[in-house]
Amino acid sequence: MLGYQFSRQRPIGDYIVDFYCSKLMLVIEIDGSSHEDKYEYDVSRQKYLERLGLSVIRFDDKDIKNQLHNVLSGIENWILENTK
Repeated sequence: MLGYQFSRQRPIGDYIVDFYCSKLMLVIEIDGSSHEDKYEYDVSRQKYLERLGLSVIRFDDKDIKNQLHNVLSGIENWILENTK
């Protein structure tokens, strides 16, 4: 996307993130039914990743399935805003 490579299912520490771009230090997480009742775990995990200097953006899996264009636009906008 916009010339940046993303790895899928990338291990970082004790966690596996959905998508990761090392040049952007960006993690993209897709939250689906497996994240229900795991709010505290997700918060702790995100704080860990942020302590490593990573940015984390999250999307609901329903948005991936039903509004993929909006999700991709959101990622592109993040990249444009954070690489100036």
